[in-house]
Amino acid sequence: MGLQSALSTALTGMTAAETKIDVAGNNVANANTVGFKESSVAFATQFLQTQSIGSAPTSNRGGTNPRQIGLGTKVAEITPDFTQGTVEISSNPLDLAIQGDGFFIVQGPQGEQLYTRNGQFKTNSDNEIVTLTGQRVLGYSVDSNFEIQPTGLTPLRIPLGAAAVAQATENVVLKGALNPNSEVGSKPEIIESTVLSDGSREFPTTLPDATPLARPQDTFTLTGGAAGGPVDAGVQNYRITFVDDDGNEGPASQLQSGLTVLPGGIASITLNSIPQPTDSNFSRIRIYRNNEAVDSVYRQVAELDVSGGPITSYIDANSDASIAANAALNDEGLSSNSYSYYVTFFHSATNAESRPTARFGPFTADAVNAPNIRLDNLPTPSTSEYDSIRIYRNVSDATNSFHLVDTIPPGGSYIDSTPDDDIVNEPTINLEGPPISYGTRLVDVVSRNGAAYNHLFQEGELSFSGDKGGRQLAARSMTVGAQTTVAELLAFMDEAMGVVKQAPEDTWRDDVTFGGDVVNGKLQFTSNLGKENALGIDLSAFTMTPASTGVAESLQLQFDSIQDGDGEGATADVIVYDSLGTPVSVRITTVLEERSQQGAKFRWIATSSDNQNNTDSSTVVGTGVITTDGNGKFVSATDDRIAVARGTSPANSPLEFRLDFNQVTGLAQTTNTLSAASQDGFPAGSLTSFIITETGRIQGVFSNGSARDLGQIRMARFANNSGLQQVGDNMYATGVNSGLPIEGDPGSQGTGSITTGAVELSNTDIGKNLIDLILASTQYRGGARVITTVQQMLDELMALRR
Repeated sequence: MGLQSALSTALTGMTAAETKIDVAGNNVANANTVGFKESSVAFATQFLQTQSIGSAPTSNRGGTNPRQIGLGTKVAEITPDFTQGTVEISSNPLDLAIQGDGFFIVQGPQGEQLYTRNGQFKTNSDNEIVTLTGQRVLGYSVDSNFEIQPTGLTPLRIPLGAAAVAQATENVVLKGALNPNSEVGSKPEIIESTVLSDGSREFPTTLPDATPLARPQDTFTLTGGAAGGPVDAGVQNYRITFVDDDGNEGPASQLQSGLTVLPGGIASITLNSIPQPTDSNFSRIRIYRNNEAVDSVYRQVAELDVSGGPITSYIDANSDASIAANAALNDEGLSSNSYSYYVTFFHSATNAESRPTARFGPFTADAVNAPNIRLDNLPTPSTSEYDSIRIYRNVSDATNSFHLVDTIPPGGSYIDSTPDDDIVNEPTINLEGPPISYGTRLVDVVSRNGAAYNHLFQEGELSFSGDKGGRQLAARSMTVGAQTTVAELLAFMDEAMGVVKQAPEDTWRDDVTFGGDVVNGKLQFTSNLGKENALGIDLSAFTMTPASTGVAESLQLQFDSIQDGDGEGATADVIVYDSLGTPVSVRITTVLEERSQQGAKFRWIATSSDNQNNTDSSTVVGTGVITTDGNGKFVSATDDRIAVARGTSPANSPLEFRLDFNQVTGLAQTTNTLSAASQDGFPAGSLTSFIITETGRIQGVFSNGSARDLGQIRMARFANNSGLQQVGDNMYATGVNSGLPIEGDPGSQGTGSITTGAVELSNTDIGKNLIDLILASTQYRGGARVITTVQQMLDELMALRR
């Protein structure tokens, strides 16, 4: 048996040597495998043949040791060496090297958890982080708000170019210097439009006929009667006029030589060859007489009705006394010039007056031959709104200065004989017409441009963009309907221009009505105090898109300043962001409201053209007072929270944020300054890059400059790493002697930290493994020699027969 045991014993040694060579060869083969841990082989003796167990010492003998013959060796353990490998920098940001204890957790093909030290990772088509052999890396993912969700391990994703993020502004920090020695705001800027009229009111649309009237011919003759009688002595002169059916009297005939009556008088004077009217509108002849011996006044002596036919003679038997109370001849007339006219409707009780007709004329008057102008076919009001007609005429030395000539009942004609001197102090014509009021419909608002009267507004969409403090405001729009009024327009413009109507602070000027008003037919706007709040409206401010055409057209409505505002301040334009990352513009203006020995108070007003409340379209989003002390330091700011309504936007509404004025000083500088130092919102941005921290937190960097968590890499450690079961692909599975995995973030729970952009090299010691190979091969040769020796001994034993 001795030789047989020697053979089997030698064989176990050779088998052990082979195992050691296999392990060393594997170590050398994986010398360049990232994260590989070399293994070592430990041997143990196999069975023993005991020949004697020995004896204990006695009084007579010293004792003997056991006599045992070994029967070979066996592999006791093949143990991985989990000592730290060398860390080498790489160019892949997903390469991770563990420094310390622990393993990355990955997902196996059956959904089981596997573990690896190989940190060479990449992303797949689903943006998941995977190993080089395709196992998904596990950790904590994030929710839609990029908050880490530590509820369970899931595959980690880095959605470059796909993920988007935005952050609503919560704080805006302002900086600057507001000069307490600057001009205090005491007088607001006031602007007003041209006069606008109400086009719904009736006005004359037809033009009268106008004709210069020539004097009657002075061809009549005078014949005296018998001596003695009622006609008084003196030179008796006669003049005649024609009278129309409306009672209007034309110009008088020229003065001709009179009839001299001797003392004692005569019975009568006969007028022969009296001229007759050639115009069918005239049906009567008035005869006037003057006695030069008494005065120069001509008194009416007769009125002849020639409607039935001509009357060419008249016998005058009136004494001077009998005609002294009769009507005197109106011998006034127009000077030799050209005249034009306007006609309006008028109400004698309410003084309401319509828009005038178009200007008609000129007509030439001749002071000698045709000093009157007759107006026929005068327009007539169709409603009770007006009960009279007013006639206006220019004066000869001012062709565009029209004065009231007369107010007459409707339905007739009129003969104008009023000299310029009689009308020059009379009211001038109001070419605009009835002024607008709050209740006037916008579609009835009329603006005069020279001789043209234009309806400014139509049913459709009205766009408006004014300016404040010399800075253009964003356009706002309103829908103009058939019943939309001037009051609604004023409210819309107030809101669009960001006029603050009321504030609670005691520095607020309650004695001033800020905003829009109607004054004498003009749209008038009173700005908030301060030059930075001064309102302006230019000719390009309005655009009207009629519903009937859909074509936008400029609406020409001129505004001019009638009072310059005062009060120094500053303006800051700030861009903030809502929850969707949409930029929202906010403008903050300031003005010095009060100055005292204790400090200064500045009014701030915040407006935003992006404020889109469903019930209120005002651009005002906040106002308050900044207080500074005598050292120029910021003391306080009232109502420093701003809310911007987002209207129909799906963003969270309102967008609320706080204005921080702590960096605003009240020092005396040459200019007032105000600007945004910072704000914590971000616009929408896509994921452009990422970093992985040493604690395993994956942080994405977005195109808007913001950073968000994308996930948390988790690691596991074991009580006995050597008890893990290797499953290939640099993977380990939990073994029966490894203990349960203890999960944690890198750097916690006893796990090591990770280094980004680096890998942990294999910890194979090439030199040591080569020596192990030499020793193992020597061991193998020694075992072979034992077998050779045993063979030789057996050969000798077999030779004994011979």
